[in-house]
Amino acid sequence: MKLCTLFFLFALCPLLFAASQKPNVVVILCDNLGNGDIACFNPQTKHRTPNLDRMAAEGMRFSSFYSASGVCTPSRAALMTGSYPRRVGLHISAIGGAVLQPVASRGINPVEETMAELLKQSGYATACFGKWHLGDQPEFLPTRNGFDHFLGIPYSEDMVHDQFPGRKWPPLPLLRDETVIEAPVPAETLTKRLTEAAVKFITGHREQPFFLYFPEAGPGSRAECYPGVDFRGKSANGLYGDAIEELDWSAGEIMKALKDNRIDDNTLVIWTNDNGAVNRNPPQGSNAPYKGMGYSTSEGGQRMPCIARWPGQVPAGTTCTQLCTMMDLLPTITAITGARPPQKTIDGHDIRPLLFGEKNARSPYDGTGFYYYSVKQLQAVREGDWKLYLPLENKGGIGKATKKATPQKLALYNVQADLAEQNESSAAHPEIVQRLQKFAQTARQTLGDDETHGSGQRDAGHVGNPTPRVIAPKAE
Repeated sequence: MKLCTLFFLFALCPLLFAASQKPNVVVILCDNLGNGDIACFNPQTKHRTPNLDRMAAEGMRFSSFYSASGVCTPSRAALMTGSYPRRVGLHISAIGGAVLQPVASRGINPVEETMAELLKQSGYATACFGKWHLGDQPEFLPTRNGFDHFLGIPYSEDMVHDQFPGRKWPPLPLLRDETVIEAPVPAETLTKRLTEAAVKFITGHREQPFFLYFPEAGPGSRAECYPGVDFRGKSANGLYGDAIEELDWSAGEIMKALKDNRIDDNTLVIWTNDNGAVNRNPPQGSNAPYKGMGYSTSEGGQRMPCIARWPGQVPAGTTCTQLCTMMDLLPTITAITGARPPQKTIDGHDIRPLLFGEKNARSPYDGTGFYYYSVKQLQAVREGDWKLYLPLENKGGIGKATKKATPQKLALYNVQADLAEQNESSAAHPEIVQRLQKFAQTARQTLGDDETHGSGQRDAGHVGNPTPRVIAPKAE
């Protein structure tokens, strides 16, 4: 073989290796921010989000991307399992709460196939850094559900819950894998520490495919945010704005690590949020242009900002307006990576045609609808451009037991054109109302509604005599 031919093949080898290498996957999930808090989704925001704006310019924005719940635990269950929270039994806690509380007997069932487990079986290194909130007992922790590494908090930083006044929860612990290393963890240091762990993981695994799940702990659920000292007082929107700008910095550090390690072109990054901004006093978070707040089935509660970036694969500077959801990430990512698809029934869909910008690609929810549940109750259905709020004699919600019962009237909105839901249209479109009501009936049969058990529901995990996550005493 001629010397020039050998030189050509030698030079080509790294390119051939890179082309055959499985893509890395990074999923960044923020906690309780709103669509209107990010500049590339709301140019009128007070917040500076240059890293996310750049990510959107280099990738795809999704303008009809939904969480499967308006509150933390259920939305994260949907992401990890590709299923509606009611299907996997994580729509409600064992003591009737909307999220899992500390020392919870309930958690993600170990028999469920998580995104991490499926990717790990396919040769991926896996890590979770951040807020888990799918159970704090050992059986439910990330390291028992497909992750090689975990650094983070097992539940929300806002305990005690207003739903259960008078309960005494243990101090918020910071876990490394399954061991508590600090309690209480200083909230103002958390974003920086988790980001540093994520960057270290990326650098240490640049030679092999990896899945990094980065569920940020901010801006969080507390009435007052706790941004890091380097960001405190720097924004034009108080501590909340400071926290948003720190989260933008965090995403930027991860993107920088991918570039510094020369794996940027072989990494799919998804950035999104678990549920909309919640009521704060004074008001700071924004779900604009959508109506309503987090912890609800309003568009503001469940319609999330989402950005996908993968150079050369996801078309840059584009927007997907088709309805898709957080449940779709599991089947899409397993298809992209060649991992085995889950064997259990799930509700998400492979949205590669939408993600890769295929011409005339349509929402996989056309013909089936998307269901909005609040804790136990089915409250609305969307298909195509239309959302139907179902008639309810007693509308449930977060902290419902302490509030006066309120009804909900049947109402139809075109949520593609009427983003603020100002033009009720049920009288003009009875055929659409009828079609969406049929979808709702299918949901009730399969997933259940209120106290009615659905034919497709599975049980959450359960342990007897749960114990607090505390620092182990030192041996004498």
